[in-house]
Amino acid sequence: MISYNGNLVVESDIIIHKNRAFLYGDAIFETLKILDGKVLFIEDHYFRLMASMRIVRMEIPMYFTMEYMEEKVLELVQKLNYSNSARARLTFFRKSGGYYLPTDNNTEFIITADVLDKPVYQFLEGKYEVDLFKDFYITKQLLSTLKSTNKMVQITGSVFASENGLENCLVLNNDKNVVEALQSNLFMLKGNKLTTPPIADGCLNGVMRKQVLAIAKKKEELEVIEASISPFDLQKADELFITNVITGIQPITKYRKKEYGNDLAADLLKKLNAQIRLGLV
Repeated sequence: MISYNGNLVVESDIIIHKNRAFLYGDAIFETLKILDGKVLFIEDHYFRLMASMRIVRMEIPMYFTMEYMEEKVLELVQKLNYSNSARARLTFFRKSGGYYLPTDNNTEFIITADVLDKPVYQFLEGKYEVDLFKDFYITKQLLSTLKSTNKMVQITGSVFASENGLENCLVLNNDKNVVEALQSNLFMLKGNKLTTPPIADGCLNGVMRKQVLAIAKKKEELEVIEASISPFDLQKADELFITNVITGIQPITKYRKKEYGNDLAADLLKKLNAQIRLGLV
């Protein structure tokens, strides 16, 4: 079962060979985590979705408020009996018509959901090895910061990681700086300085990135900055970790011959879970 334009249906009436998301990647999406009948970080997701749609000149339905968005996501996961812990995806796409130039900027949306086995964020201490993915680059532009359905860099990078026995890869931009992981934002700790690439470098404007930055800035002993990270910087780091809404915080254990600790990642994850339990997100 899915939600199509706000209606629960077994199948949509989307005609795939006319759908612009399928034909041109003309779609914007949000991946949401549901915990105990609540959509986490709903405000951040909603405003990022609205901003993304405006950037790509999609018409936003007047009725699509933040309250409506939350209601429709929860309606679906409750119908599927996934309310305790779920992953939902909300995708907006332009109505059919045209080639590169749309004939209609009005939109439709679809919500899908899957159950998650682990409700709260878990700290995963097992092997997590990464390397650079250098076949293709992310460009330093605003479109790179959006969650669009044009993800060929991430898809080919994921295949490369699988072929090489890696848990993930780090992606470069056209300045050859490290921007992010394939499906996560990147943080680097060296001494007492925590660095994450700036949005201007082309990284995803991540919802979990925002949460981690806010939590880290409350630690008086930490200097938290947004700055470019070169591949050479990775070799000098004490910790590397990546973040997204579904996993939370994932420590990287190894990059090439360098191995890393995870004390800060563990502490930030504890604080994140504490905020969730207190209903502060």
